[in-house]
Amino acid sequence: MQDTALAADINAIARLKGSFRLRSGTMADTYFDKYRFESEPALLRRIAQAMVDRIPAGTQTLAGLELGGVPLATAMSLHCGLPAVFVRKIAKEYGTCKAVEGRDVAGLNVAIVEDVISTGGAVVQAAQMLQDAGATLTAVICAIWRPAAPPAIAGLAVPVLPVLTSRDLG
Repeated sequence: MQDTALAADINAIARLKGSFRLRSGTMADTYFDKYRFESEPALLRRIAQAMVDRIPAGTQTLAGLELGGVPLATAMSLHCGLPAVFVRKIAKEYGTCKAVEGRDVAGLNVAIVEDVISTGGAVVQAAQMLQDAGATLTAVICAIWRPAAPPAIAGLAVPVLPVLTSRDLG
Protein backbone atom coordinates (compact mmCIF):
# COMPACT_ATOMS: atom_id res chain seq x y z
CA MET A 1 0.00 0.00 0.00
CA GLN A 2 1.37 3.40 -0.98
CA ASP A 3 2.19 5.85 1.80
CA THR A 4 1.01 9.21 0.43
CA ALA A 5 2.53 11.19 3.30
CA LEU A 6 5.93 9.55 2.74
CA ALA A 7 5.68 10.21 -1.00
CA ALA A 8 4.84 13.87 -0.38
CA ASP A 9 7.75 14.27 2.03
CA ILE A 10 10.23 12.64 -0.37
CA ASN A 11 8.96 14.83 -3.20
CA ALA A 12 9.33 17.95 -1.08
CA ILE A 13 12.93 17.30 -0.16
CA ALA A 14 14.42 15.19 -2.95
CA ARG A 15 12.61 15.84 -6.26
CA LEU A 16 14.69 17.98 -8.57
CA LYS A 17 13.71 19.38 -11.98
CA GLY A 18 16.22 19.99 -14.75
CA SER A 19 18.34 17.86 -17.05
CA PHE A 20 20.01 14.86 -15.43
CA ARG A 21 22.08 12.02 -16.87
CA LEU A 22 21.19 8.73 -15.18
CA ARG A 23 23.61 5.85 -14.54
CA SER A 24 22.16 4.14 -17.62
CA GLY A 25 23.23 7.11 -19.74
CA THR A 26 19.65 8.18 -20.47
CA MET A 27 18.51 11.70 -19.70
CA ALA A 28 15.71 12.57 -17.30
CA ASP A 29 13.96 15.85 -16.49
CA THR A 30 13.13 14.70 -12.95
CA TYR A 31 15.69 13.34 -10.52
CA PHE A 32 15.27 12.03 -6.99
CA ASP A 33 18.37 13.05 -5.06
CA LYS A 34 18.66 10.11 -2.69
CA TYR A 35 21.23 11.90 -0.56
CA ARG A 36 18.62 14.48 0.35
CA PHE A 37 16.26 11.88 1.83
CA GLU A 38 18.97 9.58 3.18
CA SER A 39 20.64 12.40 5.11
CA GLU A 40 17.49 13.45 6.99
CA PRO A 41 17.18 11.21 10.08
CA ALA A 42 13.39 11.43 10.48
CA LEU A 43 12.74 10.71 6.80
CA LEU A 44 15.39 7.99 6.64
CA ARG A 45 13.76 6.29 9.65
CA ARG A 46 10.35 6.24 7.91
CA ILE A 47 11.76 4.97 4.62
CA ALA A 48 13.76 2.27 6.40
CA GLN A 49 10.68 1.09 8.31
CA ALA A 50 8.67 0.90 5.09
CA MET A 51 11.50 -1.11 3.52
CA VAL A 52 11.70 -3.44 6.54
CA ASP A 53 8.01 -4.19 6.05
CA ARG A 54 8.92 -5.65 2.63
CA ILE A 55 11.67 -8.05 3.77
CA PRO A 56 10.67 -11.59 2.72
CA ALA A 57 10.43 -14.26 5.39
CA GLY A 58 13.63 -16.27 5.67
CA THR A 59 15.94 -13.38 4.79
CA GLN A 60 19.04 -13.54 6.96
CA THR A 61 21.09 -10.55 5.80
CA LEU A 62 20.56 -7.20 4.10
CA ALA A 63 22.98 -6.19 1.34
CA GLY A 64 23.28 -2.43 0.83
CA LEU A 65 24.68 -1.32 -2.51
CA GLU A 66 27.43 1.28 -2.65
CA LEU A 67 26.71 4.16 -2.00
CA GLY A 68 23.02 4.91 -1.56
CA GLY A 69 22.00 1.44 -0.38
CA VAL A 70 24.48 1.52 2.51
CA PRO A 71 22.64 4.02 4.77
CA LEU A 72 19.32 2.36 3.95
CA ALA A 73 20.57 -1.13 4.80
CA THR A 74 22.14 0.20 8.00
CA ALA A 75 18.93 1.94 9.06
CA MET A 76 16.89 -1.17 8.18
CA SER A 77 19.28 -3.31 10.21
CA LEU A 78 18.77 -1.06 13.21
CA HIS A 79 14.98 -1.40 12.81
CA CYS A 80 14.75 -5.15 12.37
CA GLY A 81 17.94 -6.60 13.86
CA LEU A 82 19.11 -8.37 10.70
CA PRO A 83 22.82 -7.94 9.97
CA ALA A 84 23.91 -5.91 6.95
CA VAL A 85 26.70 -6.26 4.43
CA PHE A 86 27.86 -3.72 1.90
CA VAL A 87 28.42 -4.41 -1.78
CA ARG A 88 31.05 -2.37 -3.58
CA LYS A 89 30.80 -1.45 -7.24
CA ILE A 90 34.12 -3.20 -7.74
CA ALA A 91 36.23 -5.24 -5.33
CA LYS A 92 38.87 -3.15 -3.66
CA GLU A 93 42.45 -3.91 -4.63
CA TYR A 94 43.91 -3.81 -1.12
CA GLY A 95 43.23 -5.27 2.31
CA THR A 96 40.64 -8.04 2.01
CA CYS A 97 40.14 -7.41 -1.74
CA LYS A 98 36.42 -8.12 -1.36
CA ALA A 99 33.41 -6.82 -3.23
CA VAL A 100 31.05 -7.83 -0.40
CA GLU A 101 32.13 -6.26 2.89
CA GLY A 102 31.06 -7.44 6.33
CA ARG A 103 30.00 -10.92 7.36
CA ASP A 104 30.44 -13.96 5.15
CA VAL A 105 27.26 -14.40 3.10
CA ALA A 106 27.98 -17.94 1.88
CA GLY A 107 24.88 -20.06 2.46
CA LEU A 108 22.76 -17.11 3.62
CA ASN A 109 19.47 -15.76 2.24
CA VAL A 110 20.15 -12.15 1.31
CA ALA A 111 17.92 -9.24 0.26
CA ILE A 112 19.52 -6.53 -1.85
CA VAL A 113 18.83 -2.98 -0.63
CA GLU A 114 18.98 -0.08 -3.09
CA ASP A 115 17.82 3.50 -3.05
CA VAL A 116 16.56 4.49 -6.51
CA ILE A 117 16.37 1.99 -9.38
CA SER A 118 16.12 3.21 -12.96
CA THR A 119 17.33 0.28 -15.07
CA GLY A 120 18.60 -2.21 -12.51
CA GLY A 121 22.13 -2.36 -13.92
CA ALA A 122 23.83 -1.83 -10.56
CA VAL A 123 21.50 -4.38 -8.97
CA VAL A 124 22.32 -7.06 -11.55
CA GLN A 125 26.04 -6.46 -11.02
CA ALA A 126 25.68 -6.65 -7.21
CA ALA A 127 23.48 -9.74 -7.45
CA GLN A 128 26.25 -11.51 -9.35
CA MET A 129 28.82 -10.51 -6.72
CA LEU A 130 26.58 -11.78 -3.92
CA GLN A 131 25.91 -15.06 -5.71
CA ASP A 132 29.63 -15.44 -6.41
CA ALA A 133 30.14 -15.05 -2.64
CA GLY A 134 27.67 -17.91 -2.05
CA ALA A 135 24.51 -15.96 -1.15
CA THR A 136 20.99 -16.89 -2.18
CA LEU A 137 18.93 -13.85 -3.14
CA THR A 138 15.45 -13.41 -1.68
CA ALA A 139 14.43 -10.01 -3.11
CA VAL A 140 15.48 -6.55 -4.17
CA ILE A 141 14.03 -3.89 -1.87
CA CYS A 142 14.24 -0.28 -3.00
CA ALA A 143 13.01 3.10 -1.83
CA ILE A 144 12.02 4.30 -5.33
CA TRP A 145 11.34 2.40 -8.56
CA ARG A 146 11.63 4.92 -11.44
CA PRO A 147 10.44 3.03 -14.56
CA ALA A 148 6.81 3.13 -15.61
CA ALA A 149 6.94 -0.66 -16.05
CA PRO A 150 6.02 -2.95 -13.16
CA PRO A 151 8.95 -3.62 -10.82
CA ALA A 152 11.09 -6.43 -12.26
CA ILE A 153 14.71 -6.65 -13.34
CA ALA A 154 15.63 -8.73 -16.38
CA GLY A 155 17.85 -11.63 -15.47
CA LEU A 156 16.89 -11.71 -11.79
CA ALA A 157 14.47 -14.36 -10.57
CA VAL A 158 13.58 -12.53 -7.35
CA PRO A 159 10.86 -9.95 -6.72
CA VAL A 160 11.58 -6.23 -6.75
CA LEU A 161 9.76 -4.66 -3.80
CA PRO A 162 9.69 -0.86 -3.95
CA VAL A 163 8.36 1.42 -1.25
CA LEU A 164 7.33 3.97 -3.88
CA THR A 165 7.18 4.08 -7.67
CA SER A 166 7.48 7.04 -10.02
CA ARG A 167 3.67 6.88 -10.31
CA ASP A 168 3.32 7.26 -6.51
CA LEU A 169 5.59 10.29 -6.64
CA GLY A 170 3.63 11.92 -9.46
